Amino acid sequence: MKVSDHVLERLRDWGVEYVFAYPGDGINGLLAAWGRAGDRPRFVQARHEEMSAFEAVGYAKFSGRTGVCAATSGPGAIHLLNGLYDAKLDHVPVVAIVGQTDRSAMGGSYQQEVDLACLYKDVASDFREVVTVPAQLPNVLDRALRVAATRRTVTAVIIPGDVQELDYEPPAHAFKQVPSSLGVSRYAPVPAEEELAKAAELLNAGERPAVLIGQGARGARPEVEQVADLLGAGVAKALLGKDALPDTLPYVTGAIGLLGTRPSYEMMRDCDTLLVVGSSFPYTQFLPEFDQARAVQIDLDPSMVGLRYPFEVNLVGDARETLRRLIPLLEPRKDGAWRKTIEDNAARWWEVMERRAEVSADPVNPEYVVHALDALLPRDAMVAADSGSAANWYARHLRMRDGMRGSLSGTLATMGPGVPYAIGAKFAHPDRPAIAIVGDGAMQMNGLAELITAAKYHREWSDPRMVVAVLDNQDLNQVTWEMRAMEGAPKFEPSQDIPGLRYADLAQLLGLEGVRVERPEDVEPAWRQALSADRPFVIDFRTDPAVPPIPPHSTWDQIEAAALSVLKGDSDRASVVKQGLRAKIQEFLPGGGRS
Repeated sequence: MKVSDHVLERLRDWGVEYVFAYPGDGINGLLAAWGRAGDRPRFVQARHEEMSAFEAVGYAKFSGRTGVCAATSGPGAIHLLNGLYDAKLDHVPVVAIVGQTDRSAMGGSYQQEVDLACLYKDVASDFREVVTVPAQLPNVLDRALRVAATRRTVTAVIIPGDVQELDYEPPAHAFKQVPSSLGVSRYAPVPAEEELAKAAELLNAGERPAVLIGQGARGARPEVEQVADLLGAGVAKALLGKDALPDTLPYVTGAIGLLGTRPSYEMMRDCDTLLVVGSSFPYTQFLPEFDQARAVQIDLDPSMVGLRYPFEVNLVGDARETLRRLIPLLEPRKDGAWRKTIEDNAARWWEVMERRAEVSADPVNPEYVVHALDALLPRDAMVAADSGSAANWYARHLRMRDGMRGSLSGTLATMGPGVPYAIGAKFAHPDRPAIAIVGDGAMQMNGLAELITAAKYHREWSDPRMVVAVLDNQDLNQVTWEMRAMEGAPKFEPSQDIPGLRYADLAQLLGLEGVRVERPEDVEPAWRQALSADRPFVIDFRTDPAVPPIPPHSTWDQIEAAALSVLKGDSDRASVVKQGLRAKIQEFLPGGGRS
C-alpha cells in the first residue's frame, strides 16, 4: 500500500463519499490510487478548482457533513482559495487535500513551486500540515477531518508528489511517533446555571422582545418557537439562517439587514430586549440603538460571542441545549400587543411584496420571477442563491417552509457559487430537487462552465431536477444600484454592462433543457416546466435592470440620490420622482412610510 492508497482508505473509513476535485500532476499519485480503489470515495470532476471548492461547500451546507476537495500543486491549490474562504467565513467544515512539488525540488524555484503552508496559513488557520514522511499519516488526515468538523472551519493537508508514491508505514509504538484514531462524538456544551439565570432575568424584564437567529439555530427550531411564544417576541433571521425557521409562522419577520424586510427593520427599531441565537450578523446599524435594548447572545463558538452589539449576557453553548435549559426560567407574557404589532407588520409586508411583484417592467419584473416560484417550491426543495440582486429577491420573496433548505455565500458574498452550490446539494441529496437563482454576471463568471458538470453527472441523481434561473438583465445590477444609492453616481457602462447571451440555448447544446422567457405571462409556465423536467433545466428570464434592489428601509435622501443619478443630474425631475415615490409608498404603508 502506498501513501496515496492509505489516504483514500482513511477517507473511506471516515465515511467520506465524495471528493470534489480537478486533476493535475501534483496529485498523480492520488489519481492512480483512485484507479486502484475503484473510484472510492467518488472523484467528482468540476470544470475549475474554485468550483470544486464551492461544490464541497454546497455539499457540506446541504448535508451537514464535512466537504472534501482536492487539487494539484501551485495553480490548482491557488484556485481553491476563494471557495475555501467562503467555507471559512460561513463556518462550514471543508478539508482541502492538495499536492506539492517533490521534496527534492523544494527551495529550487521549481515549476509550480508555491509555499502552500504559507499560502494556506490564513484560510486554514486552525489546521494545515505538510506530510513529509508516511508515518505522519493517519494522524494529519484524522486531525484535519476532526478539526474541520468540530470547529466548523477549513483545514488543509499538503502532500508532496514523491510522498504520495512512497510505501505506507504506519506510526510505530515508539518515541516521537504519533498514532491516531477515527471519529469524533457529538458534543453540546451548555452555559453555567448562574449565567442562564442572568439571561432569564434580563429577558423576563423586557416589554418588547425581539429574537434574531442564524444558521446556528437550525437544529433548535422547536426551542426557538417555544421561546418566542413565551416572550411574545417576533423572530428575524440572518440570511444564512433563512431556513432555520419557517417563514409561514406569523411572527417571523424574515431576513434582516441590507437584503432584509421592513418588519425586521421595524422590530429592531422598536424593541427593548434582544435575544440573538446562533448568528454573527455583521451589520450593527440594523440592530437596536445601543442605549435602546438590553441583549443576550447564545453561540457555540466562544470567539464569536460579544461581537456586533453590547450584550449584557454572553452564553457559550449549543443553541438547542442552551434554550432547553433557559425555557423553564422564562415567564409567559400576558400582554400580546407587541406580538400583534409584529404579526400585522409581517402580514402587510407579504402583501407589499405581492404588489411589488405585480408592478409592470420591461420586459419582466425580477421580483415577479422569484415571487412566482414561491408558491411552486417543492416541499423538499434545496435553493441556492448567488450574490447580487438575485440575493435580494431570494431574501425577500421566497418563504421557506418545513423541509426546505436554502443557502448562499453569506459572509464572503462572493459571486459565482450558485450553480456549484446546487451541484454540491444534488450530491448531498440526489433524491431532492435543487434550484439556483443567479444573475447573468455570476452565470457568465462560473455558472456556464458548471452546466457541463451538471450534464456529466445528472443521470446518477435519482431525482434529476436541477433548475438554474438566470436573471438576464445584461447589467451587474447590484453594484449599479449601490453606486446610485450610496454614491449618487450614474451607471458607469464600461464596468456595468455585460454581453447578452441565450443561456437556455447554451443549455440545450449540452443536452440539457431550457427556455427563454420574455413576457410576464410565461414566467409561471416556465417554472412548472422546469420543475417537471427529467434533466437539469435553465430558464433565461429577461429581466428589467431598472427594478431597484433598494432596501425597504432606505431614506428619502438615498432614494433621491438614486433618482438623481438615473436622471443624469436632472434635479427637477429627480424631485418629481421622489414625490411620486412618496405618494406610492403612502398607498402601501399606513402613515406614509416614516423612514
